[in-house]
Amino acid sequence: MVAKKFFTALLPVCVMVRASLATDPAAIPRAPDWPFDVTTLTAPDGSVTAKFVSFGATMTELWVKDRHGNARDIILGYDDNTELLTDPAHPVFNPIVGRYANRIKNGTFSIPITKNPQPDGPNVYHIPTNDHDGQDTLHGGIYGWDRRNWTIVDKSKTSVTYFHLDDADEGFPGTVKAFTTHSVENGGILKTSIHASASEQTPIMLTQHIYWNLDAFQGSENILDHRLHVDASRVVAVDGDAIPTGPFIDVEGTAYDFRTTQAIGARWNDTFDLCGPGCQGYDNCWIYDHTEEQIPGLTLWSDVSGIRLEVTTNNPAVQVYTAYWLDTPRKKVHGGPSLNYTKWSAVAIEQEGYIDAINTPEWHVDQIYYPGKDYHWETTYNFSTVD
Repeated sequence: MVAKKFFTALLPVCVMVRASLATDPAAIPRAPDWPFDVTTLTAPDGSVTAKFVSFGATMTELWVKDRHGNARDIILGYDDNTELLTDPAHPVFNPIVGRYANRIKNGTFSIPITKNPQPDGPNVYHIPTNDHDGQDTLHGGIYGWDRRNWTIVDKSKTSVTYFHLDDADEGFPGTVKAFTTHSVENGGILKTSIHASASEQTPIMLTQHIYWNLDAFQGSENILDHRLHVDASRVVAVDGDAIPTGPFIDVEGTAYDFRTTQAIGARWNDTFDLCGPGCQGYDNCWIYDHTEEQIPGLTLWSDVSGIRLEVTTNNPAVQVYTAYWLDTPRKKVHGGPSLNYTKWSAVAIEQEGYIDAINTPEWHVDQIYYPGKDYHWETTYNFSTVD
């Protein structure tokens, strides 16, 4: 909890920060338990309550009501939020991910972008590799935005804004200043928006890496019977290291086809190796067929709890990961810590851009930002119930 005195003192600082885009985060007042200070947001009608910490601008709890009016915490996480930093498994529970989400082939890119790695030079960048035995960079490097200390610059009962200064961290070019705002509204609405500005040319592609179990482990142990709809007729083709090869897969007649709502596990026997060699399930990037800012691009619901999630976003793609590699002690509210979150116990849904477009020039997708061209990410999660 942040004391009223702290919040009152923060207001003039917040104005200064927004005016200057904050070159010195250390000057902003912080709670004594920062960066694991908990901020609780509750919609006025009580339909949704969300908790966040400054570390990674991470959501740690999300309580929404089931069909019987009982609140359930429907996202994974820890009882001790310091494990967001210390857990060696690092499953990436519900933070903001950047400076570049998902994977970067060989941890290397150049500006202008190219298909193949270029000789070292002033416009070739190497980011620490941390995935597939060093074959690629995942989620921005060893210490991406999800493992950085963000700072609160604005706060109310229904909204909190965090600031992060990325000063060429992990080898990315230039400085990026980012503001993330989480808010809740009546009618079961959670919103997250991110605005980022760069000091020089740099790739930016972000996501919010939320793990969902809409039953909260009450009445079911996995998400295979969760119903999923994705407005997408194409999936990015990838190699064994989950790196794009260039083409897109037509979902027609495949286990990727969720244009008609299906249980996640409806074609489970057809999902062997889809999420990588030896993996069963999904860890794939769908390209939305339409602009999904007004009509939900993705819908997920459970017939057990009756909770339905509808997602609208300004992003062109979504990663769906059915958590095959997960093995982490559960929160107490989910039956832990004697029980673990294990494979298929949740589904991570990540609104994002085209993955590794900075090494796939044939797509003609521009993810390079610079002064005068800012980055904006926005997603709304709308909760309701089904009979």
